[in-house]
This record gives sequence, structure tokens and C-alpha cells, in this order.
Amino acid sequence: MASFKTVMKSGHPPTLFAAFLYFDFCFAIWVLNGAMGPFITEHYKLTPAQTGFMISLPILAGAIMRFPLGVLAQYIGRKNAAITEMSLIVLAMAYGFFLVHSFTDVLAMGVLLGIAGASFGVALSLGSGWFPPEHKGLAMGIAGAGNSGTVLAVLFAPPLAQAYGWQAVYGFAGAFMLIPLAVMVVFAQEPPDREHQSFKQHVSCLFEKDGWAFNLVYVITFGGFIGLSNFLPTFFYEQFAVTKIEAGRLTMLAALMGSGIRILGGYFADRIGGILVLTVVLLAAVGSFLMLTAAPTLLVTTILFMVCFAALGAGNGALFQLVPLRWPTNTAVAGSMIGEVGALGGAILPNAMGLSKQYTGGFAAGFLFYAAFTAVVLGCLALWSRKWVGVWVGPRGKVLSTSGEPEAGQANPIGGVQRA
Repeated sequence: MASFKTVMKSGHPPTLFAAFLYFDFCFAIWVLNGAMGPFITEHYKLTPAQTGFMISLPILAGAIMRFPLGVLAQYIGRKNAAITEMSLIVLAMAYGFFLVHSFTDVLAMGVLLGIAGASFGVALSLGSGWFPPEHKGLAMGIAGAGNSGTVLAVLFAPPLAQAYGWQAVYGFAGAFMLIPLAVMVVFAQEPPDREHQSFKQHVSCLFEKDGWAFNLVYVITFGGFIGLSNFLPTFFYEQFAVTKIEAGRLTMLAALMGSGIRILGGYFADRIGGILVLTVVLLAAVGSFLMLTAAPTLLVTTILFMVCFAALGAGNGALFQLVPLRWPTNTAVAGSMIGEVGALGGAILPNAMGLSKQYTGGFAAGFLFYAAFTAVVLGCLALWSRKWVGVWVGPRGKVLSTSGEPEAGQANPIGGVQRA
């Protein structure tokens, strides 16, 4: 088993750090409206359904923008795509600071926040591009741990909103976005794993069954993570009548677990297999959602959310250990596609919870729905993995051994011709 130092020597740590910081700050901005949900809801006197939609809009917008950014990265490079995106985010934050004056403006701002949500596929591909296949899972886990930006948002946005007004938070966010932008310009280097392909080759994964299988799993792992991250401040505020700042801190505890465990998800996926890790974490997620339907005490609820976020975070890391194995030459586009659909799934949960609260008076129906959905995906994973093992991935989802790969000149099961 390779040490962490050995893994880092096999790649380019400064680029990996730049990718992590880029994704971390983008993620924080992406979930700003969720972190400030109680403030915005109170200011405009929104119904639960309106709150759910307002929280879900940045998720939807970010999901739609991910794939175009991934394609752009294939042509101008991942570093340049990241720099372009962060520059646009700074401009979007200026709009939020100066021009948001109504609920309609908040919804428009939600669309602009989606620019930050587009960073996922590019950040992971940029961070892992320097690393060999056997270490990509850990490298992607480290870059993907940038979803800890949720922690930054829920920890700092509520106190700043309380002190300066929630609109001012957009201004603070724009100023801090200059930090990862500078780091990206100075320290990151474009990885050498880029291949020039036609647009048809870039998007070929959109028309493959495996791509949509990955999408469905990611709807649960990442969709659940981003959906809960955005909705939990509102959930804690309404369910337990805590203060807005306390609601943010409680959300931080759960989100911190999901962000940190993501690295371990990629690490263990490299060693025991991504399929096995995904199976375990989906089981844990089903159990957590089912127990939450009982509306336990604040302490038990917080612990259950921490377990649930840990499972979802590990699942995110494990899934993206498999992506470069399945699509080794266009990981950025495949990752963006999977991230796009997964993030679209993240919009399901806030709306489901808002509708559950509005029409049943509680959140249990929303949790029950997501538990059932997760159980169905778990069953599908068991069926899909039987077709994957031995074709493009080894037992339990580990890297396929050399003896199991096609010989030079033979058709590669993932497309193209295997080079000598």
C-alpha cells in the first residue's frame, strides 16, 4: 500500500491544491442561498414550497452549466476554464451585492450562483490529471473534498448576514473568490493527460448505458449531499426553533463529515474497490433516512445527519474513483456529465422537503421518499456491477489488472484501440 508521500510524488501537488481551493470556494458560493435560507425566507415571508424552490434553483443552474464547462475545458485547458469561471463568479457576486432587491432578484441570483456549481468536473480532472490510474481515486477525493465549501458557507454566511445584512454576504464572497483565482494562476499547471478528440468523441459517454448508471448513483450520493447541505439550515431552524446562526453551525457539523470522508472514500475505493464502498455507503444512507422519519431529538437528528453525510461523502469519492477507469481519455467531460445529472438530483430533495412540510406539516414524507429511492439505486448497482467487473474494472471495483486488459491493437471495451 503506497504511502501518502509516495502518492503525492507520483503527481503534481501544487495543481492538486489549486484544484481543491478552486472547488472549495466555488462550492461555498454555490450554496450561499441555502446557508442564508432562513434570512431570505423571513425577509420575503416565503412558503415552505417557495423556500424549497429558491434553495434548489442554484443547484439546477449549476447542474446545467457543468457539461458546457467540461467541454470548454477540453479545448482551452482545465486551468484556463477554471480561471474563466472564477472571473465570472466575481462579476456575479457584484450583481448580488448591488442589484438584488426583490424575491425575483433572489431567483435570478440563484441562477448566477449556478456558475460556481459548474466547477466540479473541471476541478476533479485538473487535480487528478497528473496522477497515475492507481492513485487517481485519492487525488480525486482530495480535490473533491472541496465540497467542504459547504462548511465555510454555513459557518460564516449566517453571522455575516446577521451583522451586515444577507445581501452584503455576496460582496464578501466575491472578494474572497480572488484568493483561489490567484492560486490557480500562479501554482496550477495543465495536466499532460489531455487528448485532442472530436466533439462526437467528447460526448460519446452521453449515449452509453454505463454513463446513465453512474448518473443515477450520483443523484443519490452527490444529489443527496448538495440537497441536504442547502436545506439543513432551514430544516433545523423550522424543526427545532434554533437561531439562524445555530442552524448554520449544526449544518456545519454534518457537512464537515461528508467533506472529510470524501477523501477516505476515494482512498478506500483505490484499495478495496469503488463498487464495494458504494454498496456499503448506500446501505448506510438508507438506514439514516429511515431513522430520520421518526423525528428524533435534536442531538440524535444531528448525529444521524453526520452519519448520512459521511456515507454520501464517501460515496462521492468512491464513484469518482471509477470514472477515470471507465473514461480514461475524456474524464473531464464524463465527470461533468455525471456531475450535471447528479446535481440535478440535488434539486429533488429541497423541493421534496418543502412540499412535505407544506402539505403534511412535517418532513418525514420527504425522508421516506429519499430512503426508498436510495434502496432502488442500491439494487440496480448490484445488477450493473456484474457487467462491469472483468470488462473495464477489477473485482469489487479495483483497477483492472494488466492481465485483464485487452491486448495491444484489440478493441478496448471503453472505446477506441488499446495502444501498445
